[in-house]
Amino acid sequence: MTIGPRVARSILAAPALLLALGAGACARKGQPSGGPPDVEPPRLIAASPDSGAQGVPRNVSPTLAFSEGMEPRSTGDAISIAPRIDIKERRWHGRTVALVLAESLAANRTYTLFLGRGARDRHGNLLAGGATVVFTTAATMPPGVLEGAIVARGFPPAGNYVWCYDAARGVTPDSTARDFDDIGLTDHDGRFRVVGLTVPGRYRLWVFVDLNHNHSFEPETDILAPVDSLFALTPEAPVASGFTVPVANPHAGGFVRGAVIDSLGGTSGSLMVVAVAAGDSLRRVTAIADSQRRYELQLRPGSWRVRAWRDLDHSRDWQPALEPASAERRIEVAPASEDNSVDLVLAPPPGGR
Repeated sequence: MTIGPRVARSILAAPALLLALGAGACARKGQPSGGPPDVEPPRLIAASPDSGAQGVPRNVSPTLAFSEGMEPRSTGDAISIAPRIDIKERRWHGRTVALVLAESLAANRTYTLFLGRGARDRHGNLLAGGATVVFTTAATMPPGVLEGAIVARGFPPAGNYVWCYDAARGVTPDSTARDFDDIGLTDHDGRFRVVGLTVPGRYRLWVFVDLNHNHSFEPETDILAPVDSLFALTPEAPVASGFTVPVANPHAGGFVRGAVIDSLGGTSGSLMVVAVAAGDSLRRVTAIADSQRRYELQLRPGSWRVRAWRDLDHSRDWQPALEPASAERRIEVAPASEDNSVDLVLAPPPGGR
């Protein structure tokens, strides 16, 4: 979805960016009296300044208009400006919010007003998309653009932030300060576009995945991953595009899959697979192989010992002297990884049964 200079239009003039965000969690839907529940997600339909606007007054009070009445607190908290300008007040007039800025915009500076996760309407429906609206107080919009895609492993690709820093500043990101120079949002395919960058210039990117949706980086739950490349934009080449950025969730477990190979001809009982954490024998994950003798385990990152057996007595506990089993395999599970080749071959128990 995009925004135009008039409410009647729903298309942002380039180089605007408006990308769909994943809802992330189910919201409780309210039910207006006298009719069916409202489950239609709200949309952002207009913005002022419009995206791509040039010569914006430094004392501007930006406005955003929505397709329906919004819940003021969650929606207001989802609105920010980069480079950081604090929002002193959010004044609601029906479906439109006007932002009173704590200070004037800087001269000859490009800004990105962005609407991130958490905005919702009065019935609890999350906003259908997030938006970035890029405008400048300079006479012309800087031509620099970075556009690429993140390859997300262990988290949804949509609705994540791409922070852009001017490398000349030598800044290490401070998520609480929102000290980035520009920002992009990823769409459902993980694609992003950062626009309005000064040329010539050198830029670094960081990917911020706000998994707990509180607008601040917390190492225990969220992801903040640097992009190794340094992007140099010049008047001859002001656009860098077509690059991909792999990002893995260090908190996400990995999948281990394979087949239980039984050449012993057994048909009784179930084919079971158990994984035991190498450092904690009490941490166990079990699975039952399907009719094709395939299995799947989802395991936390770390070292595991994996074994299959034929559970003849349906106890879900291996009886070494009686039940055929595979040799134990030691595997390493990396965050957000997939290993589809861990096959386990059954052998007879010591008694030859």
